[in-house]
Order: sequence, then C-alpha cells, then structure tokens
Amino acid sequence: MASNGVRFDFSGARVLVTGGSNGIGLGIARAFAEAGARVTISGTRAKASEYPHDLSGFAYAALDVRDAAAIARVAGSLGALDVLVNNAGANFPFQPSEWDPDVFEDSVRVNLFSAWRMSVACKPMLSASALLGGASVINLASMASFRAVPIVPGYGSAKAGVVALTRNLAVQWAKENVRVNAVAPGLTDSNMTTPMKAFPEIEAAEMAKIPMGRRGAPDEIAPAVLFLASAQARYVTGATLAVCGGFSAS
Repeated sequence: MASNGVRFDFSGARVLVTGGSNGIGLGIARAFAEAGARVTISGTRAKASEYPHDLSGFAYAALDVRDAAAIARVAGSLGALDVLVNNAGANFPFQPSEWDPDVFEDSVRVNLFSAWRMSVACKPMLSASALLGGASVINLASMASFRAVPIVPGYGSAKAGVVALTRNLAVQWAKENVRVNAVAPGLTDSNMTTPMKAFPEIEAAEMAKIPMGRRGAPDEIAPAVLFLASAQARYVTGATLAVCGGFSAS
C-alpha cells in the first residue's frame, strides 16, 4: 500500500514547548522529538516524574506561566533555541468563573501575557538560530479566537489576542531571522476539554458544528506545528492555521 506520510527532519534543533507535559503540547513535543529535535517541555508540577506518563525523553522545566520571573528563568536556562511553541494555557469555566474580573484577568495572564513574555525572553536566542528557514515561534490559538464562547470570556479574549500578537511579532521580527505563526485547534481531546463530556448538551452542540463529526487528537495538531517551523514554510509568517475538522468553515 502506498504511503502519503510526511516526515520532518529537525535533527539537532532545540525546541521549547510550554505546557508540553500533557495534551496537545505533549503531542507536539513528541512529534519534534521523533523528528530528531532536542526538546524541553514545561509543566506545572515540580518534577517530570510526578506525571503519570513517561516524559523521560525530554528536558523538563517546572513553570507557572503567570510568574514573569519564572518565565525569564526558564528562558535564561536554555542557552540556545530554534523553535518556541507557546502552548501552555488554561480556562476557568466554573466557580469562580471568568466572569469574575480577577479570574478573567488571570485567564488572560495565562493564555496571552505568558506567550508575549516567553517570546520576548527567547527572541535573542531565536535570532541567533542557524535553523534552515529561520527560527520560529508557534503560538497556540483556538476556535475561541474567532467566535464567542461565553462560558470562558477571558480565555476567548486571550486567544483572540494570540492571533493579533502573532501578526504583530511576525511583522516586527520578519527581518530578524524569526518567523511567527499560530495554529488554531478545534475541539481536541485534552485535559482542558475532558470536563465538557460531563455536559452532554454542550458536547453535542459543539460536535454538531464539526463537519468531520469527531474530536481531534493531539497527534493531528502536531504536524501543522512542525510544518510551520520547517524550512518548507520559510515564506510563511503572521499566519494562523486552523486545524479543526472543518469547524471554522461551518
């Protein structure tokens, strides 16, 4: 049987995936590692061994992305970097919800401010990258970047900001050896979306908007990230690529 699989080669590339300890981030980290990259992931637990799955193939940094000093410390520990994936994120739909101003602000800090701070902290290393096609920042946006999701207004506002941040960084850094793009996943199996399954009416309403009729998997998001970081995408910057089963077209 013929194969149409695509293989990327990131041999020797240095990659940081924030929030790479679970879900979409872990899928991205594994894909880069399988392509030969040296991958550092961040997570909220003190040690990689505290997670129930094997993270031994990655360098690990404990990181609360709300902590500006911690972001600077992690960036400063890397020494060199070719690809930054700003994946870490969270939403807060329950009591107190994101309609509480303090929780709204916390959600924006987690999902938007952290991507800005980490990008700026890593910029000198990225500019010095010798990666073919230049260094890359890949931000994780969302379908919530483009439509109202009233249960998590802070998350949606932050993810809309991620798209705008991507464009601004792309323009500002276009001549400095750094491309900046985003991937906007649709409904994907992860720790963040699992609680939705406890609310069948919400789950059914979301599924009805997906022409493919199913959730995505983390390993279906990862190839889009690797493509945007690859030399094959060397003329792509400032773009947001939807990987959503057709949700954005419906």
